[in-house]
Amino acid sequence: MTVTTDLLLHAYRSGIFPMAEHRDDPEIFWVEPRRRGILPLDGFHISRSLAKRLRRNDYDVTLNADFQGVIDGCADRQETWINREIRRLYSELFDQSQAHSLEVWADGALVGGVYGVTVGRVFCGESMFSRQRDASKIALAWMVDLLNRTGFTLFDTQFLTPHLASLGGIEIPRDSYRARLQAALDHDADILSAPLAGSGQDVVQRNTQTS
Repeated sequence: MTVTTDLLLHAYRSGIFPMAEHRDDPEIFWVEPRRRGILPLDGFHISRSLAKRLRRNDYDVTLNADFQGVIDGCADRQETWINREIRRLYSELFDQSQAHSLEVWADGALVGGVYGVTVGRVFCGESMFSRQRDASKIALAWMVDLLNRTGFTLFDTQFLTPHLASLGGIEIPRDSYRARLQAALDHDADILSAPLAGSGQDVVQRNTQTS
């Protein structure tokens, strides 16, 4: 079966997402976990150390400036589920403004980022990476801030990792996720409808007000 971007978006609206066994496997398979990881947009946890790091502003953050670079960063590990077909599909979704990336830069180098797919008021986080300490945490903090300001209500992380749990991520049953998903698909949100935060201090301050 040929997977198209239309089929892929339909899958996300149904609570399903694709993966590959490894980078050299030409096939993809569909996943719907019994326990779903989400990152509550009103419960993102910024620790004292992360708040201090965010306020330093010795980094730059961009949106959709290097989508391919973020995918490359996410796939640059010993084992990855990002194969050639997945790279192709998400690149096409990016061209259709259905997939987005947020990049963290230090001294002109890409050091971290996150990318995902938007459907309705849902941001389906696909993967993130970090080449510098706290870079992926910075990316998530800025992304959560942007999603809150552009009308999103659900941040799907697919699975819950210790890294995500430390930032406020939780795990919910499949049925609970489906209910939240359907509610979030009733209306649309546009991640491009507001600019990125002006500074890390702004991210910290707004997080304090909403969490």
